[in-house]
Amino acid sequence: MAKLKVLIVDDEPGICSGISRILSNYSVDFPFLEEEFTFETQEVGSGEEAIEIIDKHGADIMLLDNKLPGIYGIDVLEYINKKQIDCSVMMITSFASLDLAIKATNNGAYNFVPKPFTPQELKTSMESITKNLYLRRMTKKLNNEDKQIRNQFLSVLSHELKLPLSAIEGYLRVMKERLAGDNIDDYEEMINRSLDRMKGMRSLITDMLDLTKIESDKKNQNIKKIDITDIAVISREIMSPMAIQKNVEVFIDSEPEQIFFQADPEKIEIVFNNLISNAIKYNKDNGEVRCVLREYPGFIKITVTDTGIGISEDEIPKLFQEFVRLKNEKTKKISGSGLGLSITRKIAEEIYNGKISVSSIPDEGTTFTIELPKLNYSI
Repeated sequence: MAKLKVLIVDDEPGICSGISRILSNYSVDFPFLEEEFTFETQEVGSGEEAIEIIDKHGADIMLLDNKLPGIYGIDVLEYINKKQIDCSVMMITSFASLDLAIKATNNGAYNFVPKPFTPQELKTSMESITKNLYLRRMTKKLNNEDKQIRNQFLSVLSHELKLPLSAIEGYLRVMKERLAGDNIDDYEEMINRSLDRMKGMRSLITDMLDLTKIESDKKNQNIKKIDITDIAVISREIMSPMAIQKNVEVFIDSEPEQIFFQADPEKIEIVFNNLISNAIKYNKDNGEVRCVLREYPGFIKITVTDTGIGISEDEIPKLFQEFVRLKNEKTKKISGSGLGLSITRKIAEEIYNGKISVSSIPDEGTTFTIELPKLNYSI
């Protein structure tokens, strides 16, 4: 069995001993793991003691009360976040409030268990935080593992994160307790944040499934004669709800009107979906997206240009890295997985022996260009 160290931080001895007793005979088992997770608990009564222990010995999971003698739990959480300590934190407090929930979530708290809680509520929360911890740590190993392990992880992550529990559970618990009152308007910000997280999770799942499929099916493609222009039009229709929300017009400019190419239609659709969706997301309201398709004697050229926020020169080299999203004041409210452009590059370069490039002017727009050689790729 894999044993996780759980640090219980609460100045009520009864709470500490009760949690230890519940976890002493409890284990978490996932279908995709070879062994179960069990828990080894340690109890402290103050935030200062908690910081001393995680500095010297570390902890996998911390169950943290907020109202403590000396420094509060939220201060311990800020310390963990500032030091980037690898410890998943779950708040356990009867003094939760809307402000505390938002502040704790912003500082990295995984979720909340309001007092009093039943043994089953604690077990359910421990199962969730353990799963999150396992997947998060697996993410850090991606660059050091071979492709087989990497693909296994992506498949697991895609399957297990269908419900956006980790990001919105804290908000839902606060809403359930009506901590901001009975007026639904007082919860609007939390509802919007939850919806944004859910949208981002759906995007993450879709992108990870795409990436896993590309890695596993490079030699098993459904190659056929396809009309590139037709696929671009289909992609525009798929993305039209997003475009309507921002009042962005998407134009398809193809010369000739039909451009035929031997390829896997599903993978080419992924390329258009990623490029057009990005061009819409990072565009300005009332902007434009222009998808230009051209056929030449030896290759096909695809360019997607937007009138959006643009990308600085020093950020461009990061664009095609996996799990990397550009974070700045202009992009902080835009959801995404950090995988779409990496997937697009893999399809263009590794499958079809093509090339992809990007040019951009901040505050004016960005252009992605893909050139795909005809009949010159791995099948």
